[in-house]
Amino acid sequence: MKQKEILLNIQRNYNEDDEIADAHVGTSIETPMRKDAFDLSDDEKIKKIESHFTEIMNILGLDLTDDSLSGTPHRVAKMYVKEVFSGLNPENKPKAKLFENKYKYDQMLVEKDITFYSHCEHHFVPIYGKAHVAYISSGEVIGLSKINRIVQYFAKRPQVQERLTVQIAKELQKVLKTEHVGVVVDANHMCVASRGVGDTNSKTGTAFFGGKFKDAQIKNEFLNYINSK
Repeated sequence: MKQKEILLNIQRNYNEDDEIADAHVGTSIETPMRKDAFDLSDDEKIKKIESHFTEIMNILGLDLTDDSLSGTPHRVAKMYVKEVFSGLNPENKPKAKLFENKYKYDQMLVEKDITFYSHCEHHFVPIYGKAHVAYISSGEVIGLSKINRIVQYFAKRPQVQERLTVQIAKELQKVLKTEHVGVVVDANHMCVASRGVGDTNSKTGTAFFGGKFKDAQIKNEFLNYINSK
């Protein structure tokens, strides 16, 4: 039985759930989504989330008649749907147009220090950091801004860093029609810094190397470049 099936069929208690979250478990390369995920419009989702978040704030004992808090449920709902989790909706996927590699450039192209903000799917607190992306053209190239947009698209959803790294890489391989893609992600996890162990100094690194980037010389060239000042 696959890991995903095991996790779905086990009745877990609170402590087991916390262990899984702290162990950074992800159940699949694809973001887990229900089949009816887009039956509701964005406006309907915002309205429902606003109602539920109002209830959460009431349970916490907050006074929603206060001017500072009265608009918070709507702001949070709109932020979830339209901003920080907008990458869940495939309609928001960047349209990546390819161009002929007229310069016949056959070395790696690197886009480094792409800032991203995401959210840990275990606690819904921020993950933020830098993504570094490289590819070797198979005859076509992509606009540089589209690389950034692809990173942002997959970051704007509840995530596990390992999955985020693979999703970015696989999408670039598909769009660029090449296996020669490298992705490195360095990130800070607020679920580690602001709760649990409370470590504010540690960072997490993940990487994907495809095609020619599995070659030690090319991999090291990529890593040396992203580590240079």
